[in-house]
Amino acid sequence: MGGRRRLGREFGRLWASYAVSAYGSGLGFGALPLIAVLVLHAGPAEVSVLSATGPAVGALIAVPLAPWVEFRRKRPVMIMMDLVRFAAMATIPVAYALGRLGFVQLLVVSAVVAAAKIAFNAASGAYLKALVRPDDLLVANARFESTNWSSIAVGPPLGGAAIGLLGPVTTVVADALSYLLSALGITAIRHQEETPRTTGKSPVRAGALLDGWRHIMSHPGLRPLYLNQMLVAGLIMATEPLLAVLLLRQLGFPPWQYALAFAAPCLGGLIGSRLAPRVVARFGRHQVFRTVGTLRVIWLIGLVLVRPGTVGLVTVIAVELAIIVNMSLYSPVLATYRLEHTPKHLVARTLTAWSIGQQASIAVLTALAGLLADITSPRTALTVAGLLILATPLLLPRQEQTSRHEPEPSRSHS
Repeated sequence: MGGRRRLGREFGRLWASYAVSAYGSGLGFGALPLIAVLVLHAGPAEVSVLSATGPAVGALIAVPLAPWVEFRRKRPVMIMMDLVRFAAMATIPVAYALGRLGFVQLLVVSAVVAAAKIAFNAASGAYLKALVRPDDLLVANARFESTNWSSIAVGPPLGGAAIGLLGPVTTVVADALSYLLSALGITAIRHQEETPRTTGKSPVRAGALLDGWRHIMSHPGLRPLYLNQMLVAGLIMATEPLLAVLLLRQLGFPPWQYALAFAAPCLGGLIGSRLAPRVVARFGRHQVFRTVGTLRVIWLIGLVLVRPGTVGLVTVIAVELAIIVNMSLYSPVLATYRLEHTPKHLVARTLTAWSIGQQASIAVLTALAGLLADITSPRTALTVAGLLILATPLLLPRQEQTSRHEPEPSRSHS
């Protein structure tokens, strides 16, 4: 068992900033739909519109942002996007205190935060590639992945308790402040960043908006990974609202059991992300893509077997745990491969294109699953999603697609 890899003080500051905003977002998970229901007395249709429209509009806003992010220094962009998210989220408690909070404001905030998140992630990915050595990228991505899953495990239960004790906008305040603290943490990073050079053409030309997708679709390894990831993420996320209806309405699970069913398995993310460098060192990256990429999808069909009572709760936890362990192992390996196989001048646009495609897939497949559930039943829609996802490993790349220009795997561990 290897010692913990040291990635330097500057990476530590970046990681700490990420952790602060991740835990803030964990506390505020689902806060906007909850406020719509508790404060604005919104119905199911309005909540669905809020959940789907805000991120979709945010993804559209992020399209022209991609070249703008690409040709600027990334640390100031990250700080700016954190401050934009802080300002947007802070308008909610202010409007609530003044009695002026409205549904349109929630939509606007949701869209702005979604767009800023995509731009921030694109900038941070490019910044990470410049901040750490190439053979440290997997360890760095694994640490971000473990932080993400731990924040999801801890944040929502604490956020629910805080709302019950202190009111409906409490977690929004915490989420907003986390972005402000993240911006301050990133400001403290002293890494000297080069100013990106343009090619002489306008960086916001029409063609530049599509350069990220061109790179993904022309790359023999990234193309199948991208298509696979869009379908897998879309089908897994499409089951979340279906499962909520099935567990809470049809099977009578109390809310605390529902929260437990989703929070407890997230601890598995610590296991998978911790194993990622070791598994790659032992078996190679291609085997992770093929084997773990398959293992993360075969469990979803198990949700169809959920029944009332303790057995049903244990079933959901077991299925979600198996999915999350494999997802958290797979994701940092994918993130590292994507950075290694993207030229420096295309990183921000490539990451933006990846995020937009994934969000669009989630929105479309969630809407289709909801429509199917209305026509038939949530259990039928879960069955269809579980069967469809079993075909996604067919899109995973072959050995020759990911081995081209493959760097030697690192033998050290996180």
